[in-house]
Amino acid sequence: MFRASGRGGGVGEAARRGVYGSPIEGLKIDTAGAEQLSPLVPGAAALEDLGEGALDGLVIVAPPGTAERRHALALGLKALRPGAPFTVLAPKDKGGSRLGDELDAFGCRFEETGKRHHRICVGVRPEAPQGLDEAVAAGAPRLVEALGLWSQPGIFSWDRLDPGSALLIEMLPALAGRGADFGCGLGVLSHAALRSPKVKALTLIDVDRRAVEAAKRNVDDPRATVRWADLRTGPQGLANLDFVVMNPPFHQGGIEDQGLGQGFVATAAKALRRGGALWLTANRHLPYEGVLKPLFGRVEVRAEARGFKVFEART
Repeated sequence: MFRASGRGGGVGEAARRGVYGSPIEGLKIDTAGAEQLSPLVPGAAALEDLGEGALDGLVIVAPPGTAERRHALALGLKALRPGAPFTVLAPKDKGGSRLGDELDAFGCRFEETGKRHHRICVGVRPEAPQGLDEAVAAGAPRLVEALGLWSQPGIFSWDRLDPGSALLIEMLPALAGRGADFGCGLGVLSHAALRSPKVKALTLIDVDRRAVEAAKRNVDDPRATVRWADLRTGPQGLANLDFVVMNPPFHQGGIEDQGLGQGFVATAAKALRRGGALWLTANRHLPYEGVLKPLFGRVEVRAEARGFKVFEART
């Protein structure tokens, strides 16, 4: 990886290398010393903020969504200097089968191999890539008229109201006190929570920088604070909250991972005061009862419809 003709960096300068996402260990993709650029890693630099030709090498774990994937590839090629090497990979059934065609359309030279159900493309950035601006624009932030909210491909339910969130909004009572929206996304649940004048403060948290930036534009309320953080590592300094609302994730990289939502629930239990309430919506098939009952004194199903459940859990 990171081998190509020409030197990396200027005279006396170390090569600047980037990585977008986290390659699985079994693929043995070398990312040592590379700068993290994924919007899903809090604190990472933004690929779109790098100057053209800023990178001497890049690894991209390509996202599963077509517009999001082509957006990331185009931004990556813009950030690479001409002749600099890249490695792009994805599971075959999560966009990997399309990587070759997409890179070819950008005018890239590469070799394509398969390993551990992934497609891996290794090549160099051409002098004059084709179609980068169009791909960047297609995956860029925009106002979604149907929602009346700013959004971007790659954010959860980026262009429609998720039916689970819709059900929770129907059931949500007038909240009060200090609360949080875990995995806030575009801020849909936060809008519902802030309708109550008794809410004093609301912290919106998401691991996706794109969602955080969208939520800042969408939730214009002095009681709201938006943070980019990973709730799986703990309550992020939140304590003695009166309520938490959430539509927790259960996919990572397009693959179901029930541990994500379970981690959100455990974090909520730590952040709530005694008697505080968690309002959670989830797909009906997900086994949240078994996760909630050991952590909360009272757990009730408030609604079950359209393939989803809404839980109210009290500490």
